Amino acid sequence: MVNEDLGKQQKVAVIHQVKDEQSKGPEGIQVDSGGLVTLTTPNKLATVGVRAMPLPEEVTRLLEGNGDLIRTMEQFNLSMKEGKTLEINQKTLESIQDFKENLEAHLQGWKWRNAVNRIWSFGPRRYGPNVLLNNLDGYQRPSVWQCLEKERPEVGVYRDFDNSIVSGFQLATLAGPMCEEPLMGVCFLVEKWEMKLTMQTSHQDSVEEDMSHDAPVPQETGSEDTPRQGAEIHQEPREPNAASSSNSQSRRRNEVTPTDCYGPISGQLIAAMKEACRHAFQAKPQRLMAAMYTCEIMATSEVLGRVYAVLSKREGRVLAEEMKEGTEVFIIKAVLPVAESFGFADEIRKRTSGLASPQLVFSHWELVFSQWEVSGSLPSLQQSLGGEWVTAQSTAGLQSLG
Repeated sequence: MVNEDLGKQQKVAVIHQVKDEQSKGPEGIQVDSGGLVTLTTPNKLATVGVRAMPLPEEVTRLLEGNGDLIRTMEQFNLSMKEGKTLEINQKTLESIQDFKENLEAHLQGWKWRNAVNRIWSFGPRRYGPNVLLNNLDGYQRPSVWQCLEKERPEVGVYRDFDNSIVSGFQLATLAGPMCEEPLMGVCFLVEKWEMKLTMQTSHQDSVEEDMSHDAPVPQETGSEDTPRQGAEIHQEPREPNAASSSNSQSRRRNEVTPTDCYGPISGQLIAAMKEACRHAFQAKPQRLMAAMYTCEIMATSEVLGRVYAVLSKREGRVLAEEMKEGTEVFIIKAVLPVAESFGFADEIRKRTSGLASPQLVFSHWELVFSQWEVSGSLPSLQQSLGGEWVTAQSTAGLQSLG
């Protein structure tokens, strides 16, 4: 009995310890009451502040349905950044213009003021249903709508490490904090981005100096008449200034070491942006969504009850039932979670002796219900923020929602 009690106490202590560790955020992160997450890189040279907001459902649908246009815009912007030109036909330009106008029509209100022109990037994979907004004062970067403004003079320039901010956003939307599934319908606002590169610049200069001092001195080649064997090499004594110069070089190398141990600043900024987006997402209400199939089953009246039994067993929901005219065949329309669809066709054929044949087509995403949470078997998961939807494209299991 005593050993059992001690074992239970140890398990409880471990559970509380794990919860305490999970509740603690990483070092250097700050979250205010409004959901603004501020994170500093390990070398203390860069600080980012990110806030998360849910996108309206209509905007999410627009982003999902116009992925090809977003990819075309991204290719054009990349070619412009590299100094190249990419021709886009007039029909595609008109479609992009309509897409922009639809976004402006659905992003209304004071919190979305001029949001379309402040879009920094789409994600994940640079064309997904998530948006990164530029909310920084004094940073006017080239617009993502450059293909529509190519006749106007280019306004704005890219800051250093601009791509690091975008890469961190892409990684965060590709694998969210819940089940590491992709996000959908989330808007991240970059409200703070500070860089302290004076120390980094001085270190780079010192490294370049060291490389110039350590470079070998070119030697003159003697003529063919001069004998090479037995030649005496005269080495002049080192002056005191040379010794002090070598000491200063070694000191500079020691100064560079603490900064280099954290890796390049671009990589640290990517990791900081990724973690800031993840914690900004967790600072808001979240939801898990389940991928659903539309299921159409043709069955005779003799096996109709067995079809309903299989659907009920697999968490299906019947939407409609109608009889095909002139026959004894019933057409049943239902929805079925994707995770419950594995082996569904084989089971329903076995139970009905081949008299029922289902057809499954992906339909939509639905909010995960409590019975799926208790059973521990969730369909393809989808995360959402503040009541709006978020994506996932693989099956996963979750026992409870936080």
